[in-house]
Amino acid sequence: MGDRRRDPVSIRDDGSQDLYDVSEWEVRSWLDRVAWFCYAALVYSLRGFVVLAAIAILLSQFLVGGLGALANPVLGVFTVLSAIPALALAAYAWYTDVTTKEPLALLVATFALGVLFASFAGVANSGLGPAVQGIGSGFLASIVGTVLFYFLVVGPVEEGVKLLSVRLVAYRSDRFDAVIDGAVYGAVAGLGFATIENALYITQNADAGVTVANAVMEAGSITFLRSLAGPGHVIYSAFAGYYLGLAKFNREHTGPIVIKGLIVASLIHATYNTLVGVVPAVVSVLTGVSPLLAFLGFVLVYDGVFGALLLRKFNAYERAYERAHANEVPDPELTEFDP
Repeated sequence: MGDRRRDPVSIRDDGSQDLYDVSEWEVRSWLDRVAWFCYAALVYSLRGFVVLAAIAILLSQFLVGGLGALANPVLGVFTVLSAIPALALAAYAWYTDVTTKEPLALLVATFALGVLFASFAGVANSGLGPAVQGIGSGFLASIVGTVLFYFLVVGPVEEGVKLLSVRLVAYRSDRFDAVIDGAVYGAVAGLGFATIENALYITQNADAGVTVANAVMEAGSITFLRSLAGPGHVIYSAFAGYYLGLAKFNREHTGPIVIKGLIVASLIHATYNTLVGVVPAVVSVLTGVSPLLAFLGFVLVYDGVFGALLLRKFNAYERAYERAHANEVPDPELTEFDP
């Protein structure tokens, strides 16, 4: 498989020839160093531009988009509380990683990028939403437009920016050294995305300028609802992250594997968005249970099903990992010691 990425001259060379600038290349001359420097500067400048753009959008949301209301300590506390279920799920993904545990610095960086890049999703959803949802007039057309919006815009865009949060830093690290690490970092990116999304919903649906008592009343219900939505983001992006990890160690199929992960995550995400407004209402009418209880039941069942499927992937990887190490011969220099 490796020979497919080598020139025929390199494949057949016995090591007696200097193939620099013939069929192989390395940094030797001053021009090589200039080329390498220019490429590195371009790459890092592009990454820096992406991060700065995300920061600019996020700051604008603080100034004119309502996030400034987080200065109200009550709303800030509710935002933190809303993220606890998603945090617990991401922490569980980290705990169940049978390989070396991922470092805190990379986890924090991925979380921060998940927060920042959520702003890109907000811009894309706002810009593309009217075009997709307004495909026609009438009740049926509005339903079709909304469903298309979820499947063609919301799912792919939101899962794409969360995957970018992993790809930009953690993916490039040597500590990202196993397929399963992709799921862990994906879960953390989902946690970051869910946290800032919860903050937006809470601040936009609660008046931060009123008394503490009124703020509590206004923010409490939306906090409860957002706390149920957060774990879904963690699950979706953990699926996409898992396939990103698979792609890292299967370079000959990197593109299709990454796309498969995005498709899986986007479909799960968009299906949730489509059903969550319909199924609980139907269940409430047919069974007589309260709409809130029906909503809670739907979320628990939906996230439970796909959470179980994600756990199966973790378990399958764990079994393969244990089998791969079952017959490993310990290094005597590491196991023996002088009493």
